[in-house]
Amino acid sequence: MEKSNKTTPLYSWHVAKGATMSAFGGYLMPLWYASAKEEHLAVITAAGLFDTSHMAVLSVDGTEARDLLQETFTQNLEACVGSAKSPLSAGRCVYGAFLNEAGEVIDDSIIYQSGSDAYMAVVNAGMGEAIGRHLSEHSHDRQATITDRTDRLGKVDLQGPMAAKILTKILADPTKVLDRMPYFSFKGHFDPAAAVMDRVILKNGTPILLSRTGYTGEFGFEIFTDQQHLLSLWEMLLEAGSSYGLTVCGLAARDSLRAGAVLPLSHQDIGPWRFINHPWQFALPFNEDHSGFTKSFTGSQALLPDKGSEYTYAFVGQDLRKVSSADDPVVLDAHNKEIGKVLTCATDMAIGRAGDRIYSIASPDKPDGFTPKGLCCGFIKVNTELSVGHTVQLKDKRRRLSVTIVNDVRPHRTARKPLREMM
Repeated sequence: MEKSNKTTPLYSWHVAKGATMSAFGGYLMPLWYASAKEEHLAVITAAGLFDTSHMAVLSVDGTEARDLLQETFTQNLEACVGSAKSPLSAGRCVYGAFLNEAGEVIDDSIIYQSGSDAYMAVVNAGMGEAIGRHLSEHSHDRQATITDRTDRLGKVDLQGPMAAKILTKILADPTKVLDRMPYFSFKGHFDPAAAVMDRVILKNGTPILLSRTGYTGEFGFEIFTDQQHLLSLWEMLLEAGSSYGLTVCGLAARDSLRAGAVLPLSHQDIGPWRFINHPWQFALPFNEDHSGFTKSFTGSQALLPDKGSEYTYAFVGQDLRKVSSADDPVVLDAHNKEIGKVLTCATDMAIGRAGDRIYSIASPDKPDGFTPKGLCCGFIKVNTELSVGHTVQLKDKRRRLSVTIVNDVRPHRTARKPLREMM
């Protein structure tokens, strides 16, 4: 183990279970246990459990904390919740990004509001210090306290259609906790002294923050707790999920699941280029006709008016073959001209083609006998505007693949399904 790599409180458990470990974001993390494919499929058909304690967490508190986040975060916190664009309020969270003045991504984040003057920013591994510094530089003597909680908290993700049923076995009051909990809402707090409306306690008395979010595109939860409780939480979930097909999962399945769900990996699919012309336009506070933004924020002046010099698109291939990121794969147009580069190329093993359609193993209308063989998918960044249905070529040192530009990849995802349907 290199000294520069940290470990999560579950590191010894992962090693004891034979996980293949690798450095990621400054941490040694499990890539897979027995099979990344089986872990991927488990999340679609049953449930998967991920150690995500490598993620960084910042608290932003104070009477002017909201003003600070409004200046530095892409989302308009006064108009960001649901189709009605309601203000962010206690118990709700929202996805967006922190940009520099050039409109380039420092990191993406989910912002949680736990009280009238209390917020939490969850950012990527190794980014707590950078985002904390960014917030401090823009605080301008505001009444806002920024606290880096990285490596003080434990976090696990329980993802898949059986997730709620598993949770009912470990929550002290599951009926109350799981009542009226829409997508991108949360309840409870990891700090027993925090002032919150809905306390969430495990059967063993452990306080948790339970969030209806995740990075797989499937129904599920993210669970935050104090590090000292993480191993017992992990083992409680595994025992509770044993009859529901719960499978421990590594970062390989996490990556293939998020690619099939059209979710970006920070510093790979979004990064030191302008945060615009991509599949995640919902993270920007556009007005109704997209001619401007509903607020000013750090980097906003660099995004509009749009120069249209680079475009990021999702794609899906014809089979499970993919190009290798190690070979710096490029994108070619119909005239064999290089027009960009491949950002992500993964294989979603839960999908396949039948006729002119893509089906998931979970699709209710899949053809009889349908067994997915997997399709490659991911993101490209090109210097020309393309349309959905457009075909391009991906080329590395070994192969050349034909892929199609799409709005979506894996059909019939469950992340947004009403909780009552998943009970």
